[in-house]
Amino acid sequence: MVSHTSTTSSKPDASAVLSKAVARAADRLDISRSLLARILGLSAPTITRLYKGDYKLDESRKEWEFALLFVRAFRSLDSIVGDEQTAKKWLNSDNLGLNARPIDLIHQTEGLVRVVHYLDASRGLI
Repeated sequence: MVSHTSTTSSKPDASAVLSKAVARAADRLDISRSLLARILGLSAPTITRLYKGDYKLDESRKEWEFALLFVRAFRSLDSIVGDEQTAKKWLNSDNLGLNARPIDLIHQTEGLVRVVHYLDASRGLI
């Protein structure tokens, strides 16, 4: 008979996963730490701690929702264009559908939501 010992769950910590995903997405899109701080509504020192792994996003705060939207935008854009260079170019180019450059929109809540909706709609066409 084999005895199974009970160990702590190997389920990843959602805060740690989202924190890492946000930092990776920002890095892959060349989003500066100061812009990421504005997107998430956090201070620059908190973003530094996030990158070091000393801070995890808090599910009970607005930063969590902004982080989810930001990662969703990244994933949608990545699935549409397929490579980081094109994604960066798209982010920094004028967009007639959004009537602005997406990079100029994503630091405000309404703009981030507009970009996510635009990408989701575009992704649905593929």
